[in-house]
Amino acid sequence: MSFKKAFGNIRMLSVIIIVFGMAVSCRENRLAAPDPITGKRQGDKYYVTNGQVRLGVDLARGGSIFYFSGAAGQNLLNHADEGRFIQQSYYGEPDGSNWHGKPWVWNPIQGGGSNGEKARILSFGIENDTLRIVSEPVHWASGQPVTEAEMEARITMKGDVVHIRYTLRNTGEGASDHPAAHQELPAVFVDFDLPYMVYYGGEKPWTGDTLTHVVPGWPNEEHTRTEEWGAYTDSTGWGIGVYTPGTPLCTAYRFAGDGVGGPDGGACSYFSPVRMFAVLKDMTFRYDVYLSEGKVEDMRAAFDSIRTESSR
Repeated sequence: MSFKKAFGNIRMLSVIIIVFGMAVSCRENRLAAPDPITGKRQGDKYYVTNGQVRLGVDLARGGSIFYFSGAAGQNLLNHADEGRFIQQSYYGEPDGSNWHGKPWVWNPIQGGGSNGEKARILSFGIENDTLRIVSEPVHWASGQPVTEAEMEARITMKGDVVHIRYTLRNTGEGASDHPAAHQELPAVFVDFDLPYMVYYGGEKPWTGDTLTHVVPGWPNEEHTRTEEWGAYTDSTGWGIGVYTPGTPLCTAYRFAGDGVGGPDGGACSYFSPVRMFAVLKDMTFRYDVYLSEGKVEDMRAAFDSIRTESSR
Protein backbone atom coordinates (compact mmCIF):
# COMPACT_ATOMS: atom_id res chain seq x y z
CA MET A 1 0.00 0.00 0.00
CA SER A 2 1.37 3.41 -0.96
CA PHE A 3 1.06 6.41 1.30
CA LYS A 4 1.80 8.79 -1.55
CA LYS A 5 -1.74 10.07 -1.61
CA ALA A 6 -1.90 11.60 1.83
CA PHE A 7 -1.34 14.63 -0.42
CA GLY A 8 -5.10 15.15 -0.44
CA ASN A 9 -4.98 16.80 3.00
CA ILE A 10 -3.37 19.99 1.67
CA ARG A 11 -5.38 23.22 1.79
CA MET A 12 -6.15 24.80 -1.56
CA LEU A 13 -3.85 27.84 -1.78
CA SER A 14 -2.83 30.03 -4.69
CA VAL A 15 0.85 30.13 -5.65
CA ILE A 16 2.78 33.18 -6.81
CA ILE A 17 5.40 32.40 -9.44
CA ILE A 18 8.56 34.38 -8.73
CA VAL A 19 10.33 36.26 -11.53
CA PHE A 20 14.05 35.94 -11.03
CA GLY A 21 16.24 39.05 -10.92
CA MET A 22 19.50 39.54 -12.73
CA ALA A 23 22.68 38.52 -10.96
CA VAL A 24 26.31 37.86 -11.82
CA SER A 25 27.85 34.45 -11.11
CA CYS A 26 31.38 33.17 -11.62
CA ARG A 27 30.39 29.56 -11.04
CA GLU A 28 30.34 26.84 -13.68
CA ASN A 29 27.66 27.46 -16.29
CA ARG A 30 25.21 24.67 -15.51
CA LEU A 31 22.85 25.67 -18.32
CA ALA A 32 25.49 25.23 -21.03
CA ALA A 33 25.55 22.24 -23.37
CA PRO A 34 25.01 19.04 -21.37
CA ASP A 35 27.76 16.57 -20.62
CA PRO A 36 28.11 13.44 -22.75
CA ILE A 37 26.24 10.58 -21.10
CA THR A 38 26.35 6.83 -21.46
CA GLY A 39 23.46 4.44 -20.91
CA LYS A 40 23.28 0.84 -19.76
CA ARG A 41 20.26 -1.43 -19.54
CA GLN A 42 19.91 -4.06 -16.83
CA GLY A 43 16.61 -5.87 -17.29
CA ASP A 44 13.79 -3.37 -16.77
CA LYS A 45 16.22 -0.78 -15.37
CA TYR A 46 18.13 1.75 -17.45
CA TYR A 47 21.04 3.77 -16.02
CA VAL A 48 22.72 6.89 -17.38
CA THR A 49 25.83 8.65 -16.11
CA ASN A 50 28.24 11.45 -16.99
CA GLY A 51 30.89 10.08 -14.65
CA GLN A 52 29.90 12.35 -11.74
CA VAL A 53 26.27 11.44 -11.09
CA ARG A 54 24.25 8.33 -11.96
CA LEU A 55 20.50 8.11 -12.51
CA GLY A 56 18.28 5.10 -13.13
CA VAL A 57 14.78 4.83 -14.61
CA ASP A 58 12.38 1.90 -14.35
CA LEU A 59 11.21 0.91 -17.82
CA ALA A 60 8.46 -1.29 -16.35
CA ARG A 61 7.01 1.72 -14.50
CA GLY A 62 6.75 4.48 -17.06
CA GLY A 63 10.40 5.48 -16.85
CA SER A 64 10.01 6.80 -13.31
CA ILE A 65 13.29 7.66 -11.59
CA PHE A 66 14.14 5.00 -9.02
CA TYR A 67 17.90 5.59 -8.64
CA PHE A 68 20.01 8.69 -8.06
CA SER A 69 23.54 8.81 -6.70
CA GLY A 70 26.63 10.97 -6.79
CA ALA A 71 30.23 10.19 -6.09
CA ALA A 72 29.33 8.18 -2.98
CA GLY A 73 27.47 5.64 -5.11
CA GLN A 74 24.53 5.38 -2.70
CA ASN A 75 20.98 5.37 -4.06
CA LEU A 76 19.15 8.19 -2.27
CA LEU A 77 15.64 7.35 -3.49
CA ASN A 78 12.81 5.06 -2.36
CA HIS A 79 10.80 3.04 -4.87
CA ALA A 80 8.92 0.55 -2.72
CA ASP A 81 5.77 0.72 -4.87
CA GLU A 82 4.39 2.34 -8.03
CA GLY A 83 3.39 5.50 -6.12
CA ARG A 84 6.90 6.38 -5.02
CA PHE A 85 9.96 7.21 -7.20
CA ILE A 86 10.58 10.70 -8.58
CA GLN A 87 7.74 10.99 -11.04
CA GLN A 88 4.96 13.06 -12.59
CA SER A 89 1.54 13.11 -10.92
CA TYR A 90 -1.56 15.22 -11.62
CA TYR A 91 -5.07 15.61 -10.19
CA GLY A 92 -8.43 16.44 -11.75
CA GLU A 93 -12.16 16.00 -11.35
CA PRO A 94 -13.93 13.36 -9.23
CA ASP A 95 -14.50 10.42 -11.54
CA GLY A 96 -16.14 7.74 -9.42
CA SER A 97 -12.87 5.99 -8.63
CA ASN A 98 -12.06 4.78 -5.14
CA TRP A 99 -8.76 4.41 -3.33
CA HIS A 100 -8.77 2.38 -0.10
CA GLY A 101 -12.37 3.31 0.67
CA LYS A 102 -12.01 7.01 -0.25
CA PRO A 103 -13.65 8.63 -3.28
CA TRP A 104 -10.86 9.64 -5.63
CA VAL A 105 -10.27 11.84 -8.68
CA TRP A 106 -8.75 11.68 -12.14
CA ASN A 107 -5.13 11.02 -11.18
CA PRO A 108 -2.65 9.96 -13.89
CA ILE A 109 0.78 9.12 -12.54
CA GLN A 110 3.91 8.05 -14.32
CA GLY A 111 4.75 4.87 -12.42
CA GLY A 112 1.51 2.89 -12.27
CA GLY A 113 -1.55 2.08 -10.18
CA SER A 114 -2.05 1.58 -6.46
CA ASN A 115 -2.53 -2.17 -6.88
CA GLY A 116 0.72 -2.68 -8.74
CA GLU A 117 -0.43 -1.92 -12.28
CA LYS A 118 2.52 -0.85 -14.46
CA ALA A 119 2.67 2.18 -16.74
CA ARG A 120 3.71 1.58 -20.33
CA ILE A 121 6.76 3.05 -22.06
CA LEU A 122 5.98 4.39 -25.55
CA SER A 123 9.57 5.25 -26.45
CA PHE A 124 12.95 5.86 -24.86
CA GLY A 125 16.53 6.42 -25.85
CA ILE A 126 19.48 8.80 -25.75
CA GLU A 127 19.34 11.64 -28.27
CA ASN A 128 22.07 14.34 -28.32
CA ASP A 129 23.19 13.52 -24.75
CA THR A 130 19.57 13.63 -23.56
CA LEU A 131 17.69 10.62 -22.21
CA ARG A 132 14.16 10.98 -23.56
CA ILE A 133 11.29 8.87 -22.21
CA VAL A 134 7.67 8.98 -23.35
CA SER A 135 5.05 6.98 -21.46
CA GLU A 136 1.35 6.37 -21.07
CA PRO A 137 0.34 7.08 -17.44
CA VAL A 138 -1.93 4.98 -15.25
CA HIS A 139 -4.79 6.14 -13.02
CA TRP A 140 -3.58 5.78 -9.44
CA ALA A 141 -6.89 4.54 -8.00
CA SER A 142 -8.45 2.55 -10.85
CA GLY A 143 -5.22 1.12 -12.27
CA GLN A 144 -6.44 1.79 -15.81
CA PRO A 145 -4.27 3.38 -18.52
CA VAL A 146 -4.99 7.09 -18.97
CA THR A 147 -4.97 6.92 -22.75
CA GLU A 148 -5.86 10.58 -23.31
CA ALA A 149 -2.63 11.71 -21.63
CA GLU A 150 1.05 11.29 -22.40
CA MET A 151 4.05 12.02 -20.19
CA GLU A 152 7.57 12.85 -21.30
CA ALA A 153 10.87 13.29 -19.45
CA ARG A 154 14.04 14.75 -20.98
CA ILE A 155 17.04 14.15 -18.73
CA THR A 156 20.46 15.76 -19.08
CA MET A 157 23.51 16.05 -16.82
CA LYS A 158 25.97 18.88 -16.23
CA GLY A 159 28.65 18.28 -13.63
CA ASP A 160 26.96 17.16 -10.43
CA VAL A 161 23.48 18.39 -11.43
CA VAL A 162 20.74 16.49 -13.28
CA HIS A 163 18.22 18.56 -15.26
CA ILE A 164 14.80 17.03 -15.96
CA ARG A 165 12.26 18.70 -18.25
CA TYR A 166 8.88 17.10 -17.62
CA THR A 167 5.96 17.39 -20.04
CA LEU A 168 2.30 16.41 -19.71
CA ARG A 169 0.14 16.32 -22.82
CA ASN A 170 -3.60 16.07 -22.19
CA THR A 171 -4.30 15.96 -25.90
CA GLY A 172 -5.54 12.48 -26.75
CA GLU A 173 -9.00 11.23 -27.61
CA GLY A 174 -11.31 11.60 -24.60
CA ALA A 175 -9.31 14.42 -22.98
CA SER A 176 -11.38 16.85 -20.92
CA ASP A 177 -11.11 19.93 -18.73
CA HIS A 178 -10.42 19.42 -15.03
CA PRO A 179 -10.81 21.81 -12.09
CA ALA A 180 -7.81 23.49 -10.51
CA ALA A 181 -5.94 21.38 -7.96
CA HIS A 182 -2.57 21.26 -6.30
CA GLN A 183 -0.25 19.41 -8.67
CA GLU A 184 2.90 17.56 -7.60
CA LEU A 185 5.89 18.97 -9.52
CA PRO A 186 7.17 16.29 -9.12
CA ALA A 187 6.51 13.70 -6.41
CA VAL A 188 9.84 12.95 -4.70
CA PHE A 189 10.35 9.89 -2.46
CA VAL A 190 13.72 9.41 -0.80
CA ASP A 191 15.37 7.08 1.68
CA PHE A 192 13.85 7.19 5.18
CA ASP A 193 17.42 7.28 6.51
CA LEU A 194 17.59 10.91 5.30
CA PRO A 195 15.30 12.47 7.94
CA TYR A 196 16.11 16.19 7.84
CA MET A 197 14.27 18.40 5.38
CA VAL A 198 16.31 21.54 4.72
CA TYR A 199 15.19 24.67 2.88
CA TYR A 200 15.14 28.46 3.04
CA GLY A 201 11.78 30.04 3.89
CA GLY A 202 12.78 33.53 4.99
CA GLU A 203 12.43 37.01 3.51
CA LYS A 204 15.99 37.32 2.16
CA PRO A 205 16.32 34.54 -0.42
CA TRP A 206 19.64 33.83 -2.10
CA THR A 207 21.62 35.93 0.38
CA GLY A 208 23.14 33.08 2.39
CA ASP A 209 20.64 33.61 5.21
CA THR A 210 20.02 30.84 7.77
CA LEU A 211 18.34 27.66 6.52
CA THR A 212 15.43 25.83 8.15
CA HIS A 213 15.94 22.23 9.29
CA VAL A 214 12.87 20.15 10.15
CA VAL A 215 11.93 16.49 10.49
CA PRO A 216 8.47 16.23 8.89
CA GLY A 217 5.81 14.15 10.58
CA TRP A 218 2.77 12.28 9.34
CA PRO A 219 0.53 13.10 7.51
CA ASN A 220 1.25 16.00 5.14
CA GLU A 221 2.52 19.35 6.30
CA GLU A 222 3.06 22.51 4.23
CA HIS A 223 6.25 24.51 3.88
CA THR A 224 6.99 27.63 1.83
CA ARG A 225 10.50 27.68 0.41
CA THR A 226 11.34 31.14 -0.86
CA GLU A 227 14.44 29.81 -2.64
CA GLU A 228 12.22 27.15 -4.28
CA TRP A 229 14.44 24.19 -3.46
CA GLY A 230 14.47 21.60 -0.71
CA ALA A 231 16.73 18.80 0.46
CA TYR A 232 16.60 15.69 2.59
CA THR A 233 19.83 15.04 4.46
CA ASP A 234 21.46 12.97 7.16
CA SER A 235 22.85 14.44 10.40
CA THR A 236 26.00 15.67 8.61
CA GLY A 237 24.06 17.78 6.08
CA TRP A 238 24.67 15.38 3.18
CA GLY A 239 21.83 14.20 0.96
CA ILE A 240 19.70 15.02 -2.07
CA GLY A 241 18.44 18.43 -3.21
CA VAL A 242 15.58 19.21 -5.60
CA TYR A 243 15.07 22.63 -7.22
CA THR A 244 11.83 23.42 -9.10
CA PRO A 245 11.98 27.07 -10.23
CA GLY A 246 8.75 29.02 -9.77
CA THR A 247 7.40 26.68 -7.09
CA PRO A 248 7.86 27.91 -3.50
CA LEU A 249 5.10 25.86 -1.86
CA CYS A 250 5.71 22.22 -0.97
CA THR A 251 4.07 19.42 0.93
CA ALA A 252 6.07 16.92 2.96
CA TYR A 253 5.82 13.95 5.29
CA ARG A 254 7.76 11.00 6.64
CA PHE A 255 6.08 7.62 6.81
CA ALA A 256 7.58 5.10 9.25
CA GLY A 257 5.83 2.07 7.75
CA ASP A 258 7.69 -1.10 8.68
CA GLY A 259 10.62 0.97 9.94
CA VAL A 260 12.89 -0.29 7.17
CA GLY A 261 14.76 2.37 5.21
CA GLY A 262 16.65 2.04 1.96
CA PRO A 263 15.47 2.06 -1.66
CA ASP A 264 13.03 -0.84 -1.17
CA GLY A 265 12.01 -0.20 2.45
CA GLY A 266 8.45 0.41 3.56
CA ALA A 267 9.50 3.64 5.29
CA CYS A 268 10.14 6.79 3.27
CA SER A 269 10.73 10.53 3.35
CA TYR A 270 8.63 12.55 0.89
CA PHE A 271 8.19 16.03 -0.40
CA SER A 272 6.69 17.57 -3.48
CA PRO A 273 6.83 21.12 -4.81
CA VAL A 274 3.22 22.03 -5.63
CA ARG A 275 1.43 24.55 -7.82
CA MET A 276 -2.28 25.18 -8.18
CA PHE A 277 -3.58 24.94 -11.74
CA ALA A 278 -6.16 23.14 -13.86
CA VAL A 279 -5.31 20.43 -16.38
CA LEU A 280 -7.34 21.32 -19.46
CA LYS A 281 -8.24 19.60 -22.71
CA ASP A 282 -5.54 19.99 -25.39
CA MET A 283 -3.13 21.34 -22.77
CA THR A 284 0.63 20.78 -22.90
CA PHE A 285 2.38 21.61 -19.62
CA ARG A 286 6.15 21.69 -19.09
CA TYR A 287 8.35 22.39 -16.10
CA ASP A 288 11.99 22.01 -15.06
CA VAL A 289 13.51 20.14 -12.13
CA TYR A 290 17.14 20.03 -11.01
CA LEU A 291 18.62 17.28 -8.80
CA SER A 292 21.88 17.37 -6.92
CA GLU A 293 23.69 15.25 -4.33
CA GLY A 294 26.12 16.41 -1.67
CA LYS A 295 26.39 18.87 1.20
CA VAL A 296 23.54 21.34 1.60
CA GLU A 297 25.74 24.42 1.14
CA ASP A 298 27.12 23.04 -2.14
CA MET A 299 23.68 22.14 -3.48
CA ARG A 300 22.36 25.59 -2.52
CA ALA A 301 25.23 27.20 -4.42
CA ALA A 302 24.57 25.01 -7.47
CA PHE A 303 20.88 25.95 -7.51
CA ASP A 304 21.75 29.64 -7.09
CA SER A 305 24.05 29.34 -10.09
CA ILE A 306 21.21 27.87 -12.15
CA ARG A 307 18.88 30.66 -11.01
CA THR A 308 21.28 33.44 -11.96
CA GLU A 309 22.22 31.90 -15.30
CA SER A 310 18.58 31.38 -16.27
CA SER A 311 17.85 35.08 -15.68
CA ARG A 312 20.48 36.34 -18.13
